[in-house]
Amino acid sequence: MVEEVVDDGVEIMTILTADLPKLTPNAPPKLALRDYSMALALLAIWGFFGVMDPQFLGARNLSNLAVELSITAVLALGMLMILVTGQIDLSIGSGVGLTGGIAAVLIFEYGWPGWAAALVPTLVALVIWFGLGTLIVREKVPAFIASLAGMLVLRGLHWKVIHNSTVPIAVGNQPNAISILTTYFLPHWAGYVLVAVVIGVMAYGSVRSRARRKALGLSIPAVEDAFMRPFIAAQILLLFVLVCHLFRGIPLSAVILGATAAIVWVLTQHTRFGRYLYAIGGNEDAARMSGVPVAAVMIGTYCIMGLLTALGGFMQTAYAGASTTTIGNLQELDAVAACIIGGTSIKGGRGTVMGVIFGSLIMASLLNGMTLMAVSPEAKYIARGAVLALAVWMDQRLGSRTA
Repeated sequence: MVEEVVDDGVEIMTILTADLPKLTPNAPPKLALRDYSMALALLAIWGFFGVMDPQFLGARNLSNLAVELSITAVLALGMLMILVTGQIDLSIGSGVGLTGGIAAVLIFEYGWPGWAAALVPTLVALVIWFGLGTLIVREKVPAFIASLAGMLVLRGLHWKVIHNSTVPIAVGNQPNAISILTTYFLPHWAGYVLVAVVIGVMAYGSVRSRARRKALGLSIPAVEDAFMRPFIAAQILLLFVLVCHLFRGIPLSAVILGATAAIVWVLTQHTRFGRYLYAIGGNEDAARMSGVPVAAVMIGTYCIMGLLTALGGFMQTAYAGASTTTIGNLQELDAVAACIIGGTSIKGGRGTVMGVIFGSLIMASLLNGMTLMAVSPEAKYIARGAVLALAVWMDQRLGSRTA
């Protein structure tokens, strides 16, 4: 954040970021207690489910987990930008059901092609979330109340659209532009090419970052440190590819998640819009007095949330194979929990893309493991509520130590 401010020469941003965590540009980031706790929690979850049901660590289930992670993380990435501004959106779960339901009805009942059936609910989502953002920003309705009302209205609309019944997302076994989101897998050679491209981009980014820091007169991390981060990331990616290739290959949904995460990362870390998000979350009044277009930025953020909600709706409906009255239930809470577990502050001003993906992995692993063990629905509700409460506690206790 500080580096980007120096790079753009925007001195006023030092005022806007006064309430953000204090960063030292001359020192490399250090692992916080939260980082260790997340890693230990993930290992504990995987270890527990691996012992209780060995199929959890099987190639087939890990491939399913990658798809489930993709759906949760796409929604959580949108929620990240909302929470960073200090707001919240409780309507995305209902939005997931509505957008997927509209697409399913257009395909199954009216015979629309998949791409056209996806375009309509996407436009609908843009209009809805533009209105939601306007209601919150222009009319000063608290985000909690506005999005809670949206959750109820959109849920009712979803049920009316699908006639309180089950509507398949495809006609027979014919794939379409929506159904392939969670059923298509990349060829093995394409997976290796994709990993090579990603590693190359990461290496280029590391070299470019060192050059920029040197040009700005900032300290440059040791070559070993700069090399280790891309190296470790490359090992994780290769391991992911090898595991996926044990089943059918890399799921298309995982590629969609990677592209979405890259776009959100660039948007939040390397654009003025992203800096405005953190400034608003850190101190909205100071941001407004300093000339930040608060209303436009926040409404734009809700519009982006609408787009990602539509994408998540298509993926969730495709994964289920049909739109039902339960599609999207509690997914807004899963997205919030994933963000907070990953280090995003519910008070605004703090949050990272990688943290959100890690938090989403924890949530997806927990839900996947409980489903594999045929845990009763009531136990799932208890577990999700406990995880959400624990995530908020972590934000209050561990987050205060790293701020």
